[in-house]
Amino acid sequence: MARKQPHKITEKEITGLKYFDKLAPLLQRLHGVGCARDSAANRTLHFDQYCLLVLLFLFNPIVTSLRALVQASQLKKVQKKLGCEPSSLGSLSESVAVFEPERLKEIITELGGQLEAVGQDKRLDDLPGTLTAVDATLIDALPKMAAASLLKSAAGSARVKWRLHTHFEVERYVPTRMDVTPEAGGDSDERAVLERTIEPDRLYVKDRGYAKFTLFNAIVAGHSSYVCRIRDNSAYEVIESRPLSDAARAERVLEDAIVRIGQSGKKESRPDHPMRIVTIAMKPHRSAGHYGRRGSTGPSCDGVLRLATNLVDVPAEIIALIYHYRWTIEIFFRFFKQILGCRHLLSHSQNGIEIQTYCAIIACMLISLWTGKKPTLRTYEMICYYFMGLADEEELLAHIAKLKKQDV
Repeated sequence: MARKQPHKITEKEITGLKYFDKLAPLLQRLHGVGCARDSAANRTLHFDQYCLLVLLFLFNPIVTSLRALVQASQLKKVQKKLGCEPSSLGSLSESVAVFEPERLKEIITELGGQLEAVGQDKRLDDLPGTLTAVDATLIDALPKMAAASLLKSAAGSARVKWRLHTHFEVERYVPTRMDVTPEAGGDSDERAVLERTIEPDRLYVKDRGYAKFTLFNAIVAGHSSYVCRIRDNSAYEVIESRPLSDAARAERVLEDAIVRIGQSGKKESRPDHPMRIVTIAMKPHRSAGHYGRRGSTGPSCDGVLRLATNLVDVPAEIIALIYHYRWTIEIFFRFFKQILGCRHLLSHSQNGIEIQTYCAIIACMLISLWTGKKPTLRTYEMICYYFMGLADEEELLAHIAKLKKQDV
């Protein structure tokens, strides 16, 4: 059977590039990054141009791979709007080694400062810090054939897994930080990464994979707070049992107590601050295990959700509500992988993955800035239709106006 030829991208399929006119000045500061050793000025693909090509990949579903980006870069319209020259596969693959992904963080911070709140429960308005959901997600990469062969013989799998450690602001509904590490323990452990990246005036909401007393202590020492699920078999001694309000019972709160937890005599094995445990009734379930048979895909639960926090004065029903918002980061991961297309990696090096990750954060922020709403599938589809030439600018603006009218 003859091999199916890849789709050839045409000028008509690359539209909406006028929006890149506003991005180019923002990325201009990156133009000289990686050129220090280029004394002969031979570099033709610069960091800002590479980032614009990655954003084209994220916003135009016609562009589905690195080879498609190479083809798109041959188009005069793309060259004119993005200020780039035709690129080769080798140039796109190898250039990421000299670029500095960290430089994109300052642009993310700058865009983040322009974002407005897009919605959260009004009962959370007076929290002591910005509500920030923290979690990590895995992405797989298939390296070059030779490396894949060696990996398979050594580890039984030809895939490399990378972990994206993410800080997600609930109120503005955007990720503000992603740290890329190999999927391994030690310094790449999710708790170790969070401990290195603690910021002041945050309220971190986390699942039980982050339950560690030294991490709790570091968060409090860093002038932030936490709400973290702990394991079902966690043992603690109740020091003070608090009465439950009607509002707390309405949120299925079973117990609200100040507790003593951890091993006595070992400072690193117990909290160095007052700890509160709020327990909530939920449907019991058991894990499906490794093979996913007859059970939930998540970890088991005995029917009681146990939340540890240093917030001793916040009502118990608000603690329950805070943890409810942890699921926003799971929804974002789905959007990030399935909608933005970040299951497909343009590069398999850590530098390249970090650049694609930070560009995806910028894409999410741009959607929020353009629409004033959190990124959704319908809005993303409309933007893609525009970039594909299936919708004109008037139709895109009408969609955005309709979104804003819903809030009036």
